[in-house]
Amino acid sequence: MSTPTSEFYNDESFRDHIGTVNADGKRNWIYAKKPSGKLYMARTWVSWFFLFLFVSAPFIHIGGHPLFLFNIMERRFVVFGVPFWTQDFHLFVLAFLTFVVFIILFTVVFGRVWCGWACPQTLFMEMVFRKIEYWIEGDANRQRKLSAQAWDAEKIRKKGLKWTVFAIIAYLIGNLALTYIVGVDEWMSLVQNGPAARPGLFISTLVFSTVFFLVFSWFREQACIVVCPYGRLQSVLLTRESMVVAYDYLRGEPRGKIKKKEELGQSQGDCIDCRLCVQVCPTGIDIRNGTQLECVNCTACIDACNEVMDKVERPQGLIRVTSEQQLASGKYFKPSARIYAYSGVLVLLVAILFFGMTRGRNPVEATILRQPGMLFRELEDGRINNLYNYQIVNKTMQPVTLQIRLAEPEAGSLEMIGQPTIPLGGQEIAKGSFFVVLSKDQLDGRMTKINLEVLRGDTLVDQVKTNFLGPIPGFNK
Repeated sequence: MSTPTSEFYNDESFRDHIGTVNADGKRNWIYAKKPSGKLYMARTWVSWFFLFLFVSAPFIHIGGHPLFLFNIMERRFVVFGVPFWTQDFHLFVLAFLTFVVFIILFTVVFGRVWCGWACPQTLFMEMVFRKIEYWIEGDANRQRKLSAQAWDAEKIRKKGLKWTVFAIIAYLIGNLALTYIVGVDEWMSLVQNGPAARPGLFISTLVFSTVFFLVFSWFREQACIVVCPYGRLQSVLLTRESMVVAYDYLRGEPRGKIKKKEELGQSQGDCIDCRLCVQVCPTGIDIRNGTQLECVNCTACIDACNEVMDKVERPQGLIRVTSEQQLASGKYFKPSARIYAYSGVLVLLVAILFFGMTRGRNPVEATILRQPGMLFRELEDGRINNLYNYQIVNKTMQPVTLQIRLAEPEAGSLEMIGQPTIPLGGQEIAKGSFFVVLSKDQLDGRMTKINLEVLRGDTLVDQVKTNFLGPIPGFNK
């Protein structure tokens, strides 16, 4: 077999444009041929698992908490059943950074396999909406023909049916997306009481549904090519050792038709230039040009090429999951220094996060601040008082009764505004105010540090340090 020509290495003109835009700057609509094969079947099963997880996750509760919740309005977040409140923002950021480092490490090793096998955009597009499109309009050639023909009865019927089904599914996805933000209970109130009782939630559902409908019926693969930042990161994260969907140019080049090879008697590569790898690609690229930003590692081109190789009685794997280093040198995968560095950072972040979740996180957490804009007040007996506001979060599912006191009771007194104790239900927030009264001989200048304790019975559950404002020493009214 002859080696690839220098033109194969030097021709980078394909990177000057994307397959979804033509020379006039207009969009090329992608009519992807229906894929088939072992990898597509495996991806289908994996996709159904993730789709089931997406649909069922809001209804799965762990320790009384939903599996996932991202309530931005109330600043409540739940990840894998672990609640994060405003006071836990540092842990939430740490968990997010850990996830980002994991994605980086995963990409360095396995390329963009997340996009093709687990990303919700790809799952819904390829495994739900695209399958419905195949069912109603047929394979790629029939879809292309239907789009080109005039708006006759057949086109109106098929397009209308497809868009109707798309709209229904988009509405269902919009409702599911809402449960991740407000929770199942709030969503059920919308279902039971109707849009008039919860107009804000209903409008949010319509907005989500409209966005999903436009994405999956019109924007489609552009979400991966134009919008998604992960595709841009791919060019930074990938190395020659990364495992990606790649074309074996050493074996496949120079490509040519079988008949031409027989007639000319030339030594040709295994690629017969059938272009099936291009026809099944959901983003419209030619994988034979090399790793590209638009490739989502869906492996549809591998199945298509393997089928052709079987028919022409040549070995499978002309397109396969491999690395550039392995293609060029034949060496097997070997971890690089970058992989070891990312792995070390990931292990460190996981350890810190585990410690923070198990040892550095209070089940009940209090925030106590002086009343803003208010000075001290001198009482008739000469003592000084300050007004404080408190906010206490019960992160558990169990109701508790709390009280606040000075850590050094002999230094002064604490007077609650309202009832002396604070009853707090599971996952509730209590707010209120109280006075701290100190004698002048207990003050340490203009600002005095005081310690406040939050107790559950005789058990200390949290401790807060704050400032007590007093008169300037030596100042007389």
